[in-house]
Amino acid sequence: MFIEKRKLGKAIKYYLVHSYRVGDKVKKISRYLGYNLDDKALQKLRIGAEKIILEQIKARSPFEFELSKEQIAQFKEYDKKMDIVHLQKVDWDRFTKEFTYNTNAIEGSTVALKEVEALVDRIEKPQSYDELETINVAKAIDHVKATKDKLSLNLILKLHRMCFDGTKIFAGKIRDVDVVVMDNQRNVIHRGAPFSEVETLLDELVNWYEKHKNKYPPLLLAALVHNEFENIHPFQDGNGRVGRLLLNYVLLKHDYPPINIKLKDRQKYYRVLQDYQKRGEINFTLKFLISQVTTKNKL
Repeated sequence: MFIEKRKLGKAIKYYLVHSYRVGDKVKKISRYLGYNLDDKALQKLRIGAEKIILEQIKARSPFEFELSKEQIAQFKEYDKKMDIVHLQKVDWDRFTKEFTYNTNAIEGSTVALKEVEALVDRIEKPQSYDELETINVAKAIDHVKATKDKLSLNLILKLHRMCFDGTKIFAGKIRDVDVVVMDNQRNVIHRGAPFSEVETLLDELVNWYEKHKNKYPPLLLAALVHNEFENIHPFQDGNGRVGRLLLNYVLLKHDYPPINIKLKDRQKYYRVLQDYQKRGEINFTLKFLISQVTTKNKL
């Protein structure tokens, strides 16, 4: 990092500047320190500005950075631990019900597994919003299985609309408010991206996936798409369910088995998300996803 001076009339403005490389491009990030500063004030302000710039760099999307061949090879080792033998034998009816139950229950739905089965089989009709969302999510995972659509903003909006049609007035709409995620003690554990940046960030996510879908191993692709989607938090509600649908969308597009993240592992799931949000740590997510892999014999 270095101090940059800029003259404006009789005043001299000071900026702390840091340059870094992204692929074959050099990017720059700067922070204004003040004007007409003496050395003592300049050094004091520099200390605080360095911390802020480092935090900004940490918070920047990993989609700005490229993995080396060595790193890609390391991440491919995770894929070898996934059992893809049973891909063509997955009982989709059973998976749909298990996935629908778990993904809704993680978000607080009280619809029991047997009730999910009855609703999906149309033995019972929905009597509440939770039950309607049960049917909606089951349709959404079937859509993820069957669709030939490319990953796009329209697909993301469509999945949200499918999940919450008839239960949320903002179904299929990007939020126009800022949102935070809180724990049981009302502590803020995550802030979604500013709503004014959401659409741009989703476009970046889509473009990154399109650029790397044949370059990076599938499990890493799925994990990064899921985790970055959750970081952006583009909807007023329902981000977890759509994020887990996108996780399976990527896996299925690469002929990998779908993953059913289970309610009993909810706290582990939240922890790996927080590790990623705070430190950009993806390895814990990969290990967790492998532990959740669905086969015919283990749902």
